[in-house]
Order: sequence, then structure tokens, then C-alpha cells
Amino acid sequence: MARAMEIVGDRWTILILREAYYGVKRFDEFEYYVGVAPNILSNRLKKLVEAGIMARVPLPEHAGRYEYVLTEKGRDFFPAYLALKKWGDNWLAEPEGPQVVFRDRHAGRPIEYPELRTAGGKPLRLEDVEVVAGAGAVPFNRKRFGGAASAAKPSEALRRASRRKGK
Repeated sequence: MARAMEIVGDRWTILILREAYYGVKRFDEFEYYVGVAPNILSNRLKKLVEAGIMARVPLPEHAGRYEYVLTEKGRDFFPAYLALKKWGDNWLAEPEGPQVVFRDRHAGRPIEYPELRTAGGKPLRLEDVEVVAGAGAVPFNRKRFGGAASAAKPSEALRRASRRKGK
């Protein structure tokens, strides 16, 4: 999560991605629609290009000008963007509703957000989730999330960590 937030976790970057999902490709259009200073925009676009989320492509009709297009990696972030948008629409939109909605291009109906479900098919709640160490876990997380028998309870682990830090 920290690595993902390092790339997409600031306001300007997520707004740039929003505009890319709306079809914006040119620097001046990003600047206009996002309302960001050119130096900040340049920095964020460079970061997105370096991360492989967007590509900087020369415009053949305008020497020295470029457009920024989503790569497969950038397009793959779209469901995460939609999840964040849905949360904002549910909890932060004006009483009249969201300012922008997405529709299925062919059917013309609003996009339906799938509900996450447990393996048994019930709506997923936080209480249904067990956090376990993944294949790429560092030793700290292997110890922290290794399994019920080896992992300390969170409150116990926090007390021990506080004692080690001299708190």
C-alpha cells in the first residue's frame, strides 16, 4: 500500500489520473481541468511516466509537443480509481448527487459497482477478513501476520514495541 500511495497518493496525481480517464492527453488540458500550477503538473506527469502509468508520446503534427497517454498499468488502476470515486460519491457528494457519473458506453446505463463478497457469497465486511503474510512479506510482516499461533495479538505486540522504544 505504501508503494502505491507513493505514486498515486497525492491530490494532484489522482486528479491528473481522473482527467486521463476522462480522455485528457495534453499538458495544457491537464493544467486547465485540474487547476494545477505548471511546475507541479510537470513534476507529477514526470512521476507518472517514470512509474510506467503514463507514456509521453510526441505529437507528429506539432514538433516539440507531447501527449500523455495511459499505459496498461495506468488503465489497470481504473477500478481502484472507481472504488475511491464511489466512496466519495457515497459519503461526500452534494445532496443532489455526484457531479460526474460513468455509463456503459454500449448499454447507456450507469456503471454498477460490484459488491465485494466472501468466499461463501455474503457481502464482505471488515470483520470477515483475516490478514496473513504474503509470499513477498519481509520478516517483520511474516512475524506480525504469520498465522494465528505465531502472531501476537495487536495490543500485545504494540505494548512490546512501546517497551522496546522506551515508552
